[in-house]
Amino acid sequence: MTAPATLAPDMMVGAAEIARFLYASDEFRFQRRVYYLCTRSKRPLPHFRLGSRIATRRSTLLDWIAMQEGFANVA
Repeated sequence: MTAPATLAPDMMVGAAEIARFLYASDEFRFQRRVYYLCTRSKRPLPHFRLGSRIATRRSTLLDWIAMQEGFANVA
């Protein structure tokens, strides 16, 4: 079974690609922040594993960011 053609542009695979999206840089320190957000934060970054690499969808990540903004407005 193959993935739909619309799924590929929405996927981000690897901490470097996710860091480029979130922080506009793929420096090592931003990649470490991505790993931290996936594993240690109170509201973890939505992700899944593809082998040993982390992956997420841009659309899911944008929803997660919007939710974080909602939490900030409540406090």
